[in-house]
Amino acid sequence: MRLDGIHHVTAITGDAPRNLDFYTRVLGLRLTAKSVNQDDPTVYHLFYGDELARPGADLTFFEYPGARPGRPGAGMVHRIVWRVRSPQALDFWAARLQAEGHPVARPPESLRFADFEGLGHELVVDASGDPPLTAEHPEIPAEMALLGFEGVAAYSRRPQATAAVLERLMGAQVRGADTWELRGDRRGGWIALDPPPPEPGLQGAGTVHHVAWGTTDADHPAWLARVNEAGLPNSGLVDRHYFHSLYFREPGGILFELATEEPGFTVDGPVEELGRRVILPPWLEARRAQIEANLTPLPDPRAARATS
Repeated sequence: MRLDGIHHVTAITGDAPRNLDFYTRVLGLRLTAKSVNQDDPTVYHLFYGDELARPGADLTFFEYPGARPGRPGAGMVHRIVWRVRSPQALDFWAARLQAEGHPVARPPESLRFADFEGLGHELVVDASGDPPLTAEHPEIPAEMALLGFEGVAAYSRRPQATAAVLERLMGAQVRGADTWELRGDRRGGWIALDPPPPEPGLQGAGTVHHVAWGTTDADHPAWLARVNEAGLPNSGLVDRHYFHSLYFREPGGILFELATEEPGFTVDGPVEELGRRVILPPWLEARRAQIEANLTPLPDPRAARATS
């Protein structure tokens, strides 16, 4: 029983329209779902990813309009790492991001930048051999597109305890200094632990809320049993309609989710319609009018491009 790398990463934004513009127009991801936070349906839950909304490239945001800026600290993910095909792709993204007013840094063999709210990203050349997860965009050649997640970098309050959970509970393999890989039959991804800053973290706009690791419906009950046997408080199995979830906070403070591949976002309609309208799980459908009245209207960016 192994975890298939990163299923999704969920962060917080205070400005859904700017968030939509940055992640679809600038980074070229597809808006794969406009939904709401099922625990607080007054706010958006936006999903960006590849053409087919597959796990492994799924970056999601809760929108809390006007949310104060956050600050990553101990117990939080502070950087999301993406794959690209080549060093030439790093050059392409450096030029594109700087032209859009986003400064970049060039550590050896990578590219670092932040979105308009300070959420940290890094691009690295893919050496995984995993199938690429790409989206189509008229300004981004296919050979330059983002290919899905490589890993995340996080701060732990108790790195040795975090490492024990990763290795003994989750089956992670030590990949290098302070880095652990979770690789299953479909794909893999890693988490790196960096020394936390002295300032305490502040959850807010531009910070990661949690990272989810990929599993299946068949393995989910066994993962729940394993988490319970480890004595970690957890959510139990949660039906998110589009996937099924198990949440727990590891001893270093990082919120983990184990999320299933099934059934996926096409449970509500064909892949061609992803991102066109607000989708709701069945138990919220009766409240659609009230829910949509509280949300900032967001156009389908692909429809807008088609008419421009």
